[in-house]
Amino acid sequence: MLCPMPVIELARHVDDVAVGDVVAVVTLDVAARTDVPAWCRMRGHQYVGEDAAHDGAPRHLVRRLT
Repeated sequence: MLCPMPVIELARHVDDVAVGDVVAVVTLDVAARTDVPAWCRMRGHQYVGEDAAHDGAPRHLVRRLT
């Protein structure tokens, strides 16, 4: 997925997890490194960081706070 789809999908699915749980966004879009933390700041969630999915793709971790 390319921008803005990773953030759109994050917005659609963040409510699928309980408050305090973490949702992961797996994307090859380099803009996600900026877009996901910015979305978290705007929406009141915590950007936990980036690691790698099983296939090596970047995975951005977001903790639901509200």
